[in-house]
Amino acid sequence: MLLRSTFGVRVHLSSDLLCRSRAAMAFSTKADGRAIKFGPFEVTDQKTQTHACTYLPAYNARLSSPRMQVFLTTPHSFALVNLKPLVPGHILVCPLQPHRRLTDLSPAETGDLFSAVQRTQKMLARRYFPDPRDLLSGSFTVAVQDGPEAGQTVPHLHVHVIPRTANDVGANPDALYARMAGEEGNVGGALWDRDHECECEDARRPAAGGAMAPIEDAARVARTAEDMQREAKLYREVLREMD
Repeated sequence: MLLRSTFGVRVHLSSDLLCRSRAAMAFSTKADGRAIKFGPFEVTDQKTQTHACTYLPAYNARLSSPRMQVFLTTPHSFALVNLKPLVPGHILVCPLQPHRRLTDLSPAETGDLFSAVQRTQKMLARRYFPDPRDLLSGSFTVAVQDGPEAGQTVPHLHVHVIPRTANDVGANPDALYARMAGEEGNVGGALWDRDHECECEDARRPAAGGAMAPIEDAARVARTAEDMQREAKLYREVLREMD
């Protein structure tokens, strides 16, 4: 295959080299060749799956990688399908390192994680939105349950990416948040049941949590400008202390 550079120089790439290069771009991450864990749970297996190469079919048998629930890996992150999705397309994006909290991530890991979230959103839009070419034809709920009090049931930071379309959870869109905090959204509990092949009554089984009591809009009173200014001033002072 001939490629012409910006400066007019011709470069010849063999089909074998081209396939190797494409494979490297797709699979040369820290996760390749080893298992990926989501908290204590195994989310890959070590069975090889062949990946087709359009340019050199004979090379297909040599392009393999372990995969199971994981469908995307990057230098610092991975994305996996959910064992019990709340709606079709509900997936999780996680750092490869088993950080528990968002504040544990380095700047590089933070940028990589949310780049993976964006890439996954674009992929899910193609699959689930009314117009796959229009990212505005649907919506997303992107949520982080940052700690057990917020409903985190696996001690490994994860971002919920949930494609949303009209009436996907009925007349009350807020019902999704109640389901996320209940047993339906208990990611850790579902993985526990998978590994133990039963829904056991065991103290070690992760419990659902993070639900917030309903608050009627009528009970919420708007604060004064002075109240908000005092709060903003307080936060500025705390930020200065952190520097």
